[in-house]
Amino acid sequence: MNLGKFKRYPLTFGPSPITPLKRLSEHLGGKVELYAKREDCNSGLAFGGNKTRKLEYLIPEAIEGGYDTLVSIGGIQSNQTRQVAAVAAHLGMKCVLVQENWVNYSDAVYDRVGNIEMSRIMGADVRLDSAGFDIGIRPSWENALADVQAKGGKPYPIPAGCSEHPYGGLGFARFADEVRQQEEQLGFKFDYIVVCSVTGSTQAGMIAGFAVDGRAQRVIGIDASAKPQQTREQILRIARHTAELVELGREINDADVVLDTRFGGPEYGLPSDGTLQAIRLCARLEGVLTDPVYEGKSMHGMIEMVRNNEFPEGSRVLYAHLGGVPAINAYSFLFKDG
Repeated sequence: MNLGKFKRYPLTFGPSPITPLKRLSEHLGGKVELYAKREDCNSGLAFGGNKTRKLEYLIPEAIEGGYDTLVSIGGIQSNQTRQVAAVAAHLGMKCVLVQENWVNYSDAVYDRVGNIEMSRIMGADVRLDSAGFDIGIRPSWENALADVQAKGGKPYPIPAGCSEHPYGGLGFARFADEVRQQEEQLGFKFDYIVVCSVTGSTQAGMIAGFAVDGRAQRVIGIDASAKPQQTREQILRIARHTAELVELGREINDADVVLDTRFGGPEYGLPSDGTLQAIRLCARLEGVLTDPVYEGKSMHGMIEMVRNNEFPEGSRVLYAHLGGVPAINAYSFLFKDG
């Protein structure tokens, strides 16, 4: 795998830490060892997260091309837009964010706290739009790009989740390399990697990266889009493209995409009872917080897989904690009693 030919602008602290989830492992029977790789604290830029890792490979193009405005899109509580706003502030660029109504949920402060609050504090031009959830290219985003251009700016387009960007998968191909280096220090290899999937490029990059040592099918995606067919197609397409970019030397095939569809409901952004139970269990056993949109769903998936003996006894499982906890503030009513 050749990642060295791509320029990378460092936005993270370095390798994100891997920590054992000892109490959670013991609570679930002790037959499987659970660990977390903490992308939720990978950067000092507005709490970081998985998009910050991806942006390291997009930003060189924005700087070298003389772009002055980063333009991105997400839901009202998007982690993507918060991280783009942070990177824009860090680089001295302007930022325009389209925030669509992707989640069928209303809390009194939903559009005023958490991710969107931070984006506003960091000076981003936040534009609320009533359009509903989708993972494709959005007209509202295209309109924002045209608007920046019409006003004499030079907009750099960053699609939802960085996923439709040609380099969107590179950050998590590098994640796999980083895990391999950490495994050398730990003295063992992880048998499975569990990751949340919605727009697809996080899991896609991992698939390409872990294919290097034959572990592509050990990357278990937990769908949180509740539109799994669309997500699955996008993961496969981005993984294939990323594999070509990094000169993997073999094709990514359909079987390399493992996407578990049991935990994404009831719909995007809405937690099930299982999601909420998983959030509370992990928080109370480990002091590790997850959110109702993404990480709570992948945590729920991992916990249920352990409970159902879906991992062979003795397996070491790495949970990719992608961040997103700031969004929990927007769900304050659900957690009013803890």
